[in-house]
Amino acid sequence: MRVLIVEDKVKLAGQLWRALRGEGMAADVAVKGEDALWMAAATKYDAVVLDVMLPGIDGFETVRRLRAHGQWVPVLMLTALGTVDDRVAGLDGGADDYMTKPFELRELTARLRALVRRDPVERPAIVDVGTLRLDPAGRKVWRDGQQIELADKPFALLETFMRQPGVTLSRFELLESVWDNAYENRSNVVDQHVRVLRDRIDRPFRVKSIETVRGRGYRLREDGGR
Repeated sequence: MRVLIVEDKVKLAGQLWRALRGEGMAADVAVKGEDALWMAAATKYDAVVLDVMLPGIDGFETVRRLRAHGQWVPVLMLTALGTVDDRVAGLDGGADDYMTKPFELRELTARLRALVRRDPVERPAIVDVGTLRLDPAGRKVWRDGQQIELADKPFALLETFMRQPGVTLSRFELLESVWDNAYENRSNVVDQHVRVLRDRIDRPFRVKSIETVRGRGYRLREDGGR
């Protein structure tokens, strides 16, 4: 297990390095977010321990750039900023876990082991498919840079499509993804909301991005209808 420690405080970085080495892990240290970006691009890490308050770009921006560059290594953020807004900003920016200083080294190493047990998969904070862009945290959608207002269910349906472009999804799969089991009128609710989506994200822009696959369901074109 190889871990990148991104921490500008020399004493804490040394403590983290020794703790991880004591757990049998390999560890490298970066003192700036900019250094972390090129090190993560050059070396395959199993996890990143990332401080928020860094010289140059901060931890929030560092994790955003990692995700934007297609780096899906698990990221555990460390910070003295303990407010709910700070934690939300870190997690919505692409971090996988969050610890507030001061912390116990034993808990940190346990959290790292738990993170590494998960397979790294693409989970971008902002989802782009062709000219469509979706911000799950901000609940915003754009087509060609123009913002589109969507109610909760059409938004959730679009996110499901955009997370799996080119994949045919059955009506049952879409129901399971967007509606809970307590919803009773399940007969044609998917078809109704697909029509709503087409009216909002396709027809005003004269594109056809959501395709009907006869007898199977629907899919979002991989180019997003570009």
